[in-house]
Amino acid sequence: MKYYFAPVQGHTDAAYRHFHARHYGVGSDVVYTTPFIRLEKGALRKKDFKDAMSELNGVANVLPQIIFKNGSELDALVGILKDNGATHIDINMGCPFPLQTSRGRGAATVADPECREAVARTVADNPDITFSLKMRLGMEEEEFMPLLETLNTIRLDHLAVHPRTARDQYTGELHPDAFRMILEHSANPIVYNGDILTPADAAEVARRYPAISGIMIGRGALGRPSIFNEIISGEEWPEERRRREMLAFHRELFAHYGATLVGGDHQVLSKILPFWEYAEAEIGRKAWKAIRKASNISKFQTALALIGK
Repeated sequence: MKYYFAPVQGHTDAAYRHFHARHYGVGSDVVYTTPFIRLEKGALRKKDFKDAMSELNGVANVLPQIIFKNGSELDALVGILKDNGATHIDINMGCPFPLQTSRGRGAATVADPECREAVARTVADNPDITFSLKMRLGMEEEEFMPLLETLNTIRLDHLAVHPRTARDQYTGELHPDAFRMILEHSANPIVYNGDILTPADAAEVARRYPAISGIMIGRGALGRPSIFNEIISGEEWPEERRRREMLAFHRELFAHYGATLVGGDHQVLSKILPFWEYAEAEIGRKAWKAIRKASNISKFQTALALIGK
């Protein structure tokens, strides 16, 4: 079984990946995928590229991810990453956010014949690159079968599947029958992604789908950063240990932002607050609400002291 830390925009930047891999010591066992790299007004979005090429990536096993709306964008992004030494590229066909799907990217590409063929052509034309791909089932309904048939004609390192449509976002019902169909008919290894919040969830997924080659976790790992350690070791950590380690990880990241950001306390606070966005179940509602309401560093530190109380 392989393990993947899914990217979450605004959260899993290079610093987060670096300190998570260093603190929890899972760098060799977990693949961290970057937030997607994209073109904006025909040019590379430099912020995305800078993150993917950051020197902080040296600690973690990092996989750059790209998002595209047509063949020309796909070819341009692959070419840029190749020129900068990438040997494995992940293709995003699963982002459900309207900001991307309204531009024809992410989950909007699943039912697009041009995009399907562009992926097959690009993979075939770049045998020196290892490709993987992440997908959803479609936009409003299940539209994945033509894409799956196309992907079966090429070789992918893995195909990560989040068994929801874009309309479902992250709260709609999962589509287990569709996932089983993909698992049964895919010529490529399948990685499961979606609603894994605890080690027990991961164990249930592995039991239900024994043919999968890996598990991908995003929001569940943000809310419970020790989850990969717990899954890999087979040992569920007590709450006190999870909170203690999460606070220690947070202190390292907070210190890094404080030393490197030049916008003062306001910028540091805006950068570190998302660390706790998905952690309500771990730290308790009282502390979680206080952290979200903190308007300055002093109030933030006071809110942190509520964790575990």
